[in-house]
Amino acid sequence: MKRKLIDNTVQALIYLCTILSVLILAGIIIYIFVKGLPYVSLSFLTSVTSPLKGTKGIAGNIVNTLMIIIMTMLMATPIGIGGAIYLNEYASNKKLVGIIEYATETLSGIPSIIFGLFGMVFFNETLGLGYSLLSGCFTLTLMVLPLLIRNTQEALKTVPESYRTGAIGLGSGKWHMIRTILIPSALPGIITGAILAVGRIVGESAALLFTAGSAKILPKTLMGFLEKPFYSGGTLTVQMYLSATSEADFNTAFGIALVLLIIVLLINYATKLLSKRFDVNRGTN
Repeated sequence: MKRKLIDNTVQALIYLCTILSVLILAGIIIYIFVKGLPYVSLSFLTSVTSPLKGTKGIAGNIVNTLMIIIMTMLMATPIGIGGAIYLNEYASNKKLVGIIEYATETLSGIPSIIFGLFGMVFFNETLGLGYSLLSGCFTLTLMVLPLLIRNTQEALKTVPESYRTGAIGLGSGKWHMIRTILIPSALPGIITGAILAVGRIVGESAALLFTAGSAKILPKTLMGFLEKPFYSGGTLTVQMYLSATSEADFNTAFGIALVLLIIVLLINYATKLLSKRFDVNRGTN
């Protein structure tokens, strides 16, 4: 009787925590939608803020955000996946592997503002990149590498050992086995890690304030877009922070918050959709 009472109490507490979590999330989403929806329009998304023209827009910040996502993932993905493959498949020195894994775990726990301070001193000043999207991308690459490495490692560990021994037994080389057997089998986990990394890039502001700056100019020519990585550029999160603090423009801040919320929801939905699709394909094969 006492054990049953304890079980029922614990179950009730679990349900209560679940309901509270859902209510908090729903409350945040509803509040952001109510506050931000009146200020989000086509002109808000496609124009740039200009006191002379009397317009308010975040087109420049959207372009900056997209460029930082693309450039950071192009830098971080090969290094992260390659590092995970080396640690999981090639490295034989367990002590070295332990040191590298400890380093990546430590990196993942460092506050983002410390990355920003390091990026400002090293990339901005020492390397002479100044406040630029490129400097911000280098800094974000350091931040998302642990996430990519750990997710890829865990994905590779889920591949049955029989796949490896079977491929080697049939005469396949190690790299050929990794390229044709392991990576396709671990692809769902790798893609999930990449999408989570994109989500962290989208939501980052502290590190980019120190490295990428806050300019919101929208290039008008192809050459302007090509040169954009070498100039300052503020992302959506940076602009939201500035709008809510130094500019005291809460309407724009809530509008950007709604756009970011929708992006995050889409990223999470894409993660679940891809995971289910790969699981279905794996089951049918």
